[in-house]
Amino acid sequence: MEYVSRVPRPPLDGLIDDLYYLEGAPPYARLLLPPMPAALLIVNLGPPFRVRAGTDIETAEYADGCVVTMPTRAFEFGYPPGTRSVGVHFKPWGPAPFLPMPAVELCDRPVTVEQVWGRPAVAGLRDRLAAAAGPYEMLTLLEEELMRRLRETAGLGLVRHTSSVMAAAGGAVAIGDLSVAAGVSSTHLAQRFKELIGVTPKRLARAYRFTRTVFAINPAGPVDWAELADGAGYFDQAHFGHEFRAFTGMTPTRYLDVRRRFLREHPGHVLDGWPLPAD
Repeated sequence: MEYVSRVPRPPLDGLIDDLYYLEGAPPYARLLLPPMPAALLIVNLGPPFRVRAGTDIETAEYADGCVVTMPTRAFEFGYPPGTRSVGVHFKPWGPAPFLPMPAVELCDRPVTVEQVWGRPAVAGLRDRLAAAAGPYEMLTLLEEELMRRLRETAGLGLVRHTSSVMAAAGGAVAIGDLSVAAGVSSTHLAQRFKELIGVTPKRLARAYRFTRTVFAINPAGPVDWAELADGAGYFDQAHFGHEFRAFTGMTPTRYLDVRRRFLREHPGHVLDGWPLPAD
């Protein structure tokens, strides 16, 4: 697969980790994406793909693309044999200035890009992207579209600062201390988080801690689960195992088996790192 990415210019870099272009045959027909403190926008330029946002939600097909606010459960992506898209990896609060609705309405419920920006605008953007000379021009066009749509968002500074403190601490923070430091009530902070991120501060802190812990795992070597859980600040290994199943739908040892399968079958693949085989 071809994967090209870059960080956008300010002020978008305060909302977005990177813009990316993806084209080619996916390593597996279905990929599982465990939840992490991030959000996603995909503008699809190839055949439709399918998304299943949890076990209790039907699989849906997306032709123009989709918007995924910060998830609380694993997502399953079903890719066509030849996928082609551009997209945005947002920071958790990143989509808020581009959404016409509160983020909590989209929690674990992806929507099409058309539902967010309207059919004419999305059709025009897809036409411009399809006519672009290559990936780098596509990313420039996507960046320009985002700059045009960027708007002032009440409470964004509060949510961004508080979330950044969480990220720096790897989620190991007391939510009450954060609201006191910000000079607002815990109720107000939770309301703003749900409006702009889609989840409560506590849920975001859990996601930061889980993600940091998982990225600390070296699938190529032995893993001491008890030591890993203790180092991440979980009460005990049972607490860690419960969180792991809640976030991924699998046990830590099963996750390690699946991660090792990816490494074995597709060494050095551009998508290796977070997606897992769902087949």
